[in-house]
Amino acid sequence: MRPVVWRPAVEPSPAEQAVIRAVRRARLFVFLREHRHELFDEEFQAELAKTYVDSPKGQPPVPPARLALATILQAYTGVSDDEVIEATVMDRRWQLALDCLDAGQPPFSKGTLVGFRQRLIRQNLDRALVERTVALAAATKGFGARALRAALDSSPLWGAGKVEDTINLVGHALRRALGVIAVSQGWGQAAGTAVVAAQAGVPQLAASSLKAALDRDWDDPAARDDALAQVLGFLDRVEAFVAGYAGEQTAAAAVATARQVRDQDVDLTGPAPALRQGVAKDRRISVEDGQMRHGRKSRSVLFDGYKRHVLRDLDTGLIPAVGITPANVPEASVTDAIAADLDAAGRTLAELHIDRAYLSSSLVRDRGEDLAIYCKAWRVRNVSGRYAKDQFTLDFDAGQLTCPAGVAMPFEPGKTVRFPKATCAACPLREHCTTSSSGRSVAIHPDEALLAELRQRQQTPAGRTKLRERVQVEHALAHVGHWQGRRARYRGTRKNLFDLRRAAVVHNLHVIARQPAADGYQLAA
Repeated sequence: MRPVVWRPAVEPSPAEQAVIRAVRRARLFVFLREHRHELFDEEFQAELAKTYVDSPKGQPPVPPARLALATILQAYTGVSDDEVIEATVMDRRWQLALDCLDAGQPPFSKGTLVGFRQRLIRQNLDRALVERTVALAAATKGFGARALRAALDSSPLWGAGKVEDTINLVGHALRRALGVIAVSQGWGQAAGTAVVAAQAGVPQLAASSLKAALDRDWDDPAARDDALAQVLGFLDRVEAFVAGYAGEQTAAAAVATARQVRDQDVDLTGPAPALRQGVAKDRRISVEDGQMRHGRKSRSVLFDGYKRHVLRDLDTGLIPAVGITPANVPEASVTDAIAADLDAAGRTLAELHIDRAYLSSSLVRDRGEDLAIYCKAWRVRNVSGRYAKDQFTLDFDAGQLTCPAGVAMPFEPGKTVRFPKATCAACPLREHCTTSSSGRSVAIHPDEALLAELRQRQQTPAGRTKLRERVQVEHALAHVGHWQGRRARYRGTRKNLFDLRRAAVVHNLHVIARQPAADGYQLAA
């Protein structure tokens, strides 16, 4: 059956008013109690209801609006699924927001909450939750519909999966495969894995520490290579063993993970297996989370996991769109997803404030004339005091580059202009320009016109003031990081995007509640 529309009371009862007066901090509970009917209007509830199959049998599902509200509160409080269920009967603030004051039984089960989360993700309705908060902001009359002036930036999100070296990655994956077989045979996973490992001829994999079971001098390169060869032998044995259980796709997938690690980390071309030098492109670093990657926020800041990207409206403080990428992916790759979220909400950009990592993005490259980009340009290199590129004159209309001596050459974006060597050899300014016997060359960036505009703008006080507006998105990232945490709650890009979106929802609700138009509510930080 399709879920019924949730119509909780709008006016607080005397008992609810007593709870409202008692809440000193965590005022978002109070704000949601007063505005839940606006956030989850009947139109949005009908959209949420479409995630359920319409069947004449069974009991009506829990209203999805109530589950969505619990999902937001979970992000706000940072509790687990089990703690959500506990809070609905133990915490009167939760009961206030969820319309179950003094309930003796939870209004829904853990399985129902998990199933609803899966439906939200499958139908991409977690994006609609963000859109609803922006719509609620418009309803408070504090913000109106307009083209956005927005800033985009990212911060590290450490992955939830365990990061291991090559030997432990292979051993972990093979142990998982054996554990699946053990469970399928009716044994417990812990004790059964030892039995199945013995059957497969690899008892070392059942040990709590594979390296301890191998018992090598890990400082000795020869001993490490010998251990690696032994572990690859385990892979062959387990692969043959699992092949005898044709229906165990999960075990086969775990063996495939071990093969993936072998292929990316091990050099098999020599007389004996050896670890590859360097890091393979898109290297897998965790068995538990196959989408985590090594990442770098700066030269000194390394991390393992994901990057979270936040787009902040500079005029309202709201977050209309967010994105998640693996840690090794360039920042610019997220802008397609950001643009898709804005398109789905019917929003357009008038200004985009970014750092240089996003300059190569499609959002910048394919921008229309009505989108202004604000970014600190790359510094022009000036080698040994010779003429730098910004001392040449670029005529973009005519497609001509003119050197300080007045020699003009045609140019095309993305290509290199090479001045004739004879002209440069006879030039009186040669010693200030180039030492090359082939003449001066100047590389033209594919978006050189934008870079020239950015350089010119940042030379003025007004331009530098404009660039400083981008700092607001760093504040938004800090707020989102407070709600989401430093480490990912889930494994995989999509689930962590869901978690980031609901953290953005919490941020937006705080922004709305701080506006005087929102019935005078002020939330504690």
